[in-house]
Amino acid sequence: MDPHQHQPIGQADETSPPPSNTAATSCRCCGGPTTCPPPPAWSDISPPPSYRPIRAPAINLPPSNSQQAIILAPVPQAQKTPVVSPPYLFQIPVKRIQTPDDIRHFHDSDSGKNFLGFVVSLSESIRSHKISDPCHQSPILNSILSILQSLIDWVDEIPPVQQSSRYGNLSFRVWQSRLFDNSEQLMLQFLPDDLRSATVELVPYFADSFGNSSRIDYGTGHETNFAAWLYCLARLGLLKEEDYQALVSRVFVKYLELMRKLQFVYCLEPAGSHGVWGLDDYHFLPFIFGSSQLIDHKYMKPKSIHNQDILDNFSKEYMYISCIAFVKQVKKGLFAEHSPLLDDISGVPNWNKVNSGMLKMYKAEVLEKVPIMQHFLFGWLIKWD
Repeated sequence: MDPHQHQPIGQADETSPPPSNTAATSCRCCGGPTTCPPPPAWSDISPPPSYRPIRAPAINLPPSNSQQAIILAPVPQAQKTPVVSPPYLFQIPVKRIQTPDDIRHFHDSDSGKNFLGFVVSLSESIRSHKISDPCHQSPILNSILSILQSLIDWVDEIPPVQQSSRYGNLSFRVWQSRLFDNSEQLMLQFLPDDLRSATVELVPYFADSFGNSSRIDYGTGHETNFAAWLYCLARLGLLKEEDYQALVSRVFVKYLELMRKLQFVYCLEPAGSHGVWGLDDYHFLPFIFGSSQLIDHKYMKPKSIHNQDILDNFSKEYMYISCIAFVKQVKKGLFAEHSPLLDDISGVPNWNKVNSGMLKMYKAEVLEKVPIMQHFLFGWLIKWD
């Protein structure tokens, strides 16, 4: 393994005084040895003064044994999405996950393996490609882009209301109400006649992809629902493998544009955010796809995120760079203080290691967390076996 500088998650900066008792631990992303103490739990340390979390994290930073489990876990592998065939047995999807045993059941099932494999396939499809690179765009994919653009336009038509609360603008509920009222018609814009009944399953995933109207928040669970909606379309055979690159570089980029706008205009709170110790207050998947884009790049390395010229000139072409630029835009102060995990990852020697580490983290930190997955839905396209 190439040597690189490691810092434990939560270490403030190079000027921090050295700890009195050091212990050998591992870099969370690549597993390299360090001589730094393990990261403190949330209750053991105050957030940096330059950052005020919107709410306390729903899920604290995992203990060191969980970090080690992530490092030692196998890297998730791509899987071919199985396409369903008649007779179609579409049903209203419902929640099934309540306990850690349910989580294990899901990941041991074909549904769990296929869904994660779909995410890995999307990641591989964008490997070493810029966002602007030419790619296949099917008519259905163009219809999805048109739908997302309509949702963006709705934000302009539903301005935020004046209110005393800084976060959670009530106009988001008006936007969500329009979404719920029109979701089925939006699906019917591209569904062929023999699959029109699939709206009973597609609409719940789609409608829950953009945040919660009651709490006026958004998080990785909603982002996972959007990935599940795309997975269901792939299960129906409407999206094929040749569409995957465009799903990331066109559809997911447009989805990210929409979510950034919703977060800004309606001041959405992070849903169950890890707070200052997390990867990002809202998103995870763009870091997976973005790190895949940069694999084997001749010039940009993980440490390049600290170069402002890189952020200014390449954020429109690389999702990872765009995410770092966005974080620096919305959070003030030292990067190592408000985003210690991202700062940690910048010391990993290459993007391949970052990408494989991100995939393992996504499985462990999102798809294996009951507080997130308890809201995940199961129907006929994503079965609870």
